[in-house]
Amino acid sequence: MVNRPQYIQHIKTALRRSRATALLGPRQCGKTTLARELVDIDSPNYFDLEDQSSLVALANPKNVLESLKGLVVIDEVQQKPELFPVLRVLLDRKPLPSKFLILGSASHDLLRQSSESLAGRLELIEMGGFDLSEVGRGKASRLWLRGGFPLSFLAENDKDGFAWIKSFIKTFLERDLRKQRIDLPSVTLHRFWSMLANSHSQIWSAAPIASSLGISEPTVRKYLDIFTGVFMVRQLQPWHVNMKKRQVKSPKVYIRDTGILHSLLGLKTEAEVLRHPICGGSWEGFVIEQLIRFLDLDDVYFWATHQGAEIDLVFNRGGRMYGVEIKRADAPVMTSSIRIALDDLGLSRVAVIYPGKKRYSLHKKVEIVPFDEIIKGMDGIFPQKHNN
Repeated sequence: MVNRPQYIQHIKTALRRSRATALLGPRQCGKTTLARELVDIDSPNYFDLEDQSSLVALANPKNVLESLKGLVVIDEVQQKPELFPVLRVLLDRKPLPSKFLILGSASHDLLRQSSESLAGRLELIEMGGFDLSEVGRGKASRLWLRGGFPLSFLAENDKDGFAWIKSFIKTFLERDLRKQRIDLPSVTLHRFWSMLANSHSQIWSAAPIASSLGISEPTVRKYLDIFTGVFMVRQLQPWHVNMKKRQVKSPKVYIRDTGILHSLLGLKTEAEVLRHPICGGSWEGFVIEQLIRFLDLDDVYFWATHQGAEIDLVFNRGGRMYGVEIKRADAPVMTSSIRIALDDLGLSRVAVIYPGKKRYSLHKKVEIVPFDEIIKGMDGIFPQKHNN
């Protein structure tokens, strides 16, 4: 079993300084398991809105919730959005007899409701599957192949892990997406998701998918946004600077969990992934997710021009711009794209992440960094984020 003490500490810290905390993330990533470490599932303070008994208990939510003291957990809160106005009233009580931990697996609806009803009262924490620090460097290959969903990663073998992912995909398409106002048959949705997998790490274009599925481009973009809102897809937006060069304006699309990516592409072993054309893009997406987690990055972008210059990740920290290139190569070298990005974007530093073991410099502003060093926050490359 993999312990996740950093999330427990994060939740406790958020609950100390905020009236309510929302723990957001995809289904089956471990949110409920963490919540049950804080409040017993049999406690009157625990409500699971996919459990009929909890729905019955909350038929008159204000009467039920206002009598509770201590920490109250409401799981799958997006199932009952009418709770948010009630929570706003309860969170404005003085003194405050109870605090709320709400769990959600659909960020679009939850954030919209919370912004309308709980502005200034709710702290948001996004939770994903396992990361490198939780499983250890020795299991990085398994984490890349199977992804971070606990029941896939912890399966006895790769076959069992991918059997779980296949079942997860089926349930997600047939049940969860029905609640997101998608009216396509599950077979068509599976095709759409597979097309997204084939577009992984590439510049997004709605036209070929719309043409293949026989739907409009705006509808395709709507479905992409829904998959993004339920944490299945990451849209990496382009960075723009004022220059004469034509810059790419469309996002890049990544399947956030590489286990799901590999399953959608029919890849079940590391050898199959390494032989497939998606290998470099898959590893790029895997590294990006780890970087976002370990560097605690809020806003990340990529940058590309129509002339071919590109850098995989750029972000601002402390008023300065930094860049990351991700290369699945034995010995990365200085490229024209890195030189152009240094000049055109005014980057303070560029880290080139690769799967090797040796760290070395290519330039006074360009450092080759082994993937393993992500776990340490890449000491000396980027300034650390200071949280209040």
